[in-house]
Amino acid sequence: MKIKKFYYYSPDKQKLVQIHNFIPKAIFGLFTLLILFVLTTVVLNNTILKSENLEEVLLNNFTEKKLLGSEIEILKKKYHKLYSKFEKLSDETRALRLAVNLPSLENENENYGIGGSEFNNIMNASFDKRKEKFNSIYDYVNKIETNIKYETSNFEEIKNKFNDNKNLFDVIPAIRPVHARIGDRFGSRFHPILKVNRMHNGLDFLSNTGDAVLAPGDGIITFIGEKGGYGKVIKIKHGFGYETLYAHLSKFKVKRGQKVKRGDVIAFTGNTGSLSTGPHLHYEVRHNGVCLNPRNFIFENVKLFENNYLVSN
Repeated sequence: MKIKKFYYYSPDKQKLVQIHNFIPKAIFGLFTLLILFVLTTVVLNNTILKSENLEEVLLNNFTEKKLLGSEIEILKKKYHKLYSKFEKLSDETRALRLAVNLPSLENENENYGIGGSEFNNIMNASFDKRKEKFNSIYDYVNKIETNIKYETSNFEEIKNKFNDNKNLFDVIPAIRPVHARIGDRFGSRFHPILKVNRMHNGLDFLSNTGDAVLAPGDGIITFIGEKGGYGKVIKIKHGFGYETLYAHLSKFKVKRGQKVKRGDVIAFTGNTGSLSTGPHLHYEVRHNGVCLNPRNFIFENVKLFENNYLVSN
């Protein structure tokens, strides 16, 4: 078959010039145009896709940051609520375990406090650091929640112990013997009169002369009278090995052998005895003859010693 020839007019030569290999060249040209078209389409599509993805990422990051900020505020409120509950429950169980002669818990001195600055630092941190800090504090809050459940189970143990020790709760010294501020505390001190370091076996309450002295628990009056530098003294035997002493009194309101209940007025504060530097009450708590820190036997919430309170909580 005869191949058709193709020509084009050349202005320079002013004549028709034959196009050699026209068909292969035409096919190659069309193929090249097709490839350029495909590549251009792919590049444009990728550019549009990347733009859309970037917009989506930015939108997602903004939404995620906003959600994280809300979660941090919720976590902050939850933490403060849980920590307040944990502190109250922990203090009560610690005091009650001591009162019923249960051993202290291994982790009772562990501190779960987080300063407010920690939450502020989260908000000021970079987004990645913020997520890291958030997750860390979130785990910490969950730990407090777990410990609240643990403390609650300890409270249950104390309730059971309470049923066994009902009489102990009635007699144990559990309230302030006088409504006054605490002065010198239990422990070694420099004596203001003797001018030497010596053990102070009780608590001093800075009262006025004539303030009412209360029995901190049920018991029997075993001693009334003068006792050297202590001046006028009362002793109460509470049972279960507990005994309390009240010194520097001005006046007695009970008699030896008399039974008293928690909250009964037994005497009035004064300034008697050579070791008194002014009106106050010297108060001691002993267990089986050993002096204990009376501060451990002053419960601000005396309802802790009522059976109904333990059962309802």
